[in-house]
Amino acid sequence: MAENDAFGHGIWQRGGADVEVLPDPFGRDATRPPHFPAGEPKPSKRRWLRWGFTAFGALLLITLLWLIVTAPLSRALEPLKDPAMLLLSQEGRPIARRGAVKDEPVEVAKLDPLTSAAFIAIEDRRFRSHWGIDPRAIGRAMVANARAGGVRQGGSTLTQQLAKTSFLSADRSLKRKAQEVIIAFWLEGWLTKDEILSRYLSSVYFGDGVYGLRAASRHYFDREPERLTLAQSAMLAGLVQAPSRLAPTRNLAAAQKRSRLVLQEMADNGYISQARAKATKSARPVGSNQAVPTGTYFADWVAPQAAQAFDADYGEVRVPTTLDADLQRLAVQAVSGARIGDAQAALVAMRPDGRVVAMVGGRDYGKSPFNRATQARRQPGSAFKLFVYLAALRAGYTPNSMIDDRPITVDGWSPGNNDGVYRGQITLREAFARSSNAATVRLAEQIGRQNVIRAARDLGIDSPLIDRPSLSLGTSGVSLIELTSAYAAIAGGRYPVEPTGLQPKSEDEEEGLSSFFARGGQLDDRRDRTPMLALLWAAANEGTGRRAALSTPTFGKTGTTQNNRDALFIGFAGNLVVGVWVGHDDDRTLGKITGGTAPAEIWRRFMAPAISIDGRRGPPLPAGYRVPERQRDRKSPLPDDWSEGGDAIRQIIEAVERLIEEN
Repeated sequence: MAENDAFGHGIWQRGGADVEVLPDPFGRDATRPPHFPAGEPKPSKRRWLRWGFTAFGALLLITLLWLIVTAPLSRALEPLKDPAMLLLSQEGRPIARRGAVKDEPVEVAKLDPLTSAAFIAIEDRRFRSHWGIDPRAIGRAMVANARAGGVRQGGSTLTQQLAKTSFLSADRSLKRKAQEVIIAFWLEGWLTKDEILSRYLSSVYFGDGVYGLRAASRHYFDREPERLTLAQSAMLAGLVQAPSRLAPTRNLAAAQKRSRLVLQEMADNGYISQARAKATKSARPVGSNQAVPTGTYFADWVAPQAAQAFDADYGEVRVPTTLDADLQRLAVQAVSGARIGDAQAALVAMRPDGRVVAMVGGRDYGKSPFNRATQARRQPGSAFKLFVYLAALRAGYTPNSMIDDRPITVDGWSPGNNDGVYRGQITLREAFARSSNAATVRLAEQIGRQNVIRAARDLGIDSPLIDRPSLSLGTSGVSLIELTSAYAAIAGGRYPVEPTGLQPKSEDEEEGLSSFFARGGQLDDRRDRTPMLALLWAAANEGTGRRAALSTPTFGKTGTTQNNRDALFIGFAGNLVVGVWVGHDDDRTLGKITGGTAPAEIWRRFMAPAISIDGRRGPPLPAGYRVPERQRDRKSPLPDDWSEGGDAIRQIIEAVERLIEEN
């Protein structure tokens, strides 16, 4: 026993107890937990902690591997997806500036050291020493925010800001903040401090739609970033905190006050002396980019076309457009000088091939940027009759074909002529010129409404057209620009005409327009275009649109909707096709205004000087067409306001006039 005590005591023990006295592991009490000294953690808790740390490490490793594989380090240096555009008129004059600007990247090594120091001093004073996050800055911000009762300071480092702007969304959440920290660690591991700072300065927002130090330097001070002065560097560094509010072009006093704080921080951190900080005068912006408007009706319309046509690039893409600055000026004058009370007006002018040279979407863009020439779908009224009569010509009718101008009822609906006069048997030419509703509905029913819809689709009408008896009187809404494009198809003889605001990039592309039109077709000169020109000439010179008539051969058609809610005149002369609309946005009546009054007057007020300035001949007329001679030496006895809303007295005067002409 002694020998056993001498050699065996304490050897066969577990937890301070001899093995002999411990429970049998295979006995009845084997499932009872063993006794462990107090304070020692149980194996299950230790195991869960070990698994937790392992899972966190694996997740961190997977995230880092994902970043290495999928997140390009150069993302902050890439240009913006949507290029900044400077829209130019066809003469090369700037007409609008659109989009945000981001210029070529900067390299910190090539900048004045004080330029980099300004950003570090105000945004991240321990940038050169921390490893992605700054616990001291975070703690300081938490204390300051707690005292202020809200968010007043941020603790993000420049590396975190780069991670947020280049790789993450702008939402505020714990998940995004955690991602920001992980990416910051990753950036610090893969890039040098100068590389991180270069990427940050090349991508940060400086207000006024300007991203990156190079674009900001050019925008505010008209100089390269390598030549920035101390005062200019301090002002740009100060903008980063709140660029929209502190932009010197909008709030110079606040920007200068913030720049004084930057200079003081630079002095406190030893970059400059206190004397120099106090002696440095605040900078002032010298850029002149604000002279070009950012929005116009035409710019809003053409910008999506330009964005699709030009790839992303640094700086500002110069986009040549089809807008004619002189014609645009005339269009604005014609609309702004119209006597239409509080009503709105729109005008669009284009070439017969669809190149838009002038556009006015309302009387004041500043008050209402809604473009009534392109965005509004309004009833065209009698201007839609173009498609009814084109379908009739396709079906074998001619301008001299007879049609009944008598009351008609279709499916319980009885349209009436605006003047209340029905003339019995009249020619299509007279029915079109007088804008007879009864004759037009009867004609549409005879040739089939589907053929009318087909004619409208062929000429480029994409808006929904409802197949009902009133279709022929223009009760389905269309936009002014697509209706004008349809008339351009008659002017040029090809269809459909696609309106565009961009100049072709090359002569090859311009010639390629013919291949585009080849997808549609060409109007038959003898069957379609020649008689259609005869109808349009009669309407514009002898009918409801006679107020628009020029000394140049004029073709067009008026349109007035029910209760005079919309009034239009669409027509062409020379090398211009122009549509004019007048109406209220809330669909109120225009009173006495019809398509033959204010719209025709606006059209003529624009076209008379426009044709003189433009001086371009339109597409050649069909060989078989002759423009009728007008009697210019004898003033017509008809009153000047003769239009779709006339009365029976007009007809008596016209009959007397015809008798005089015959005798």
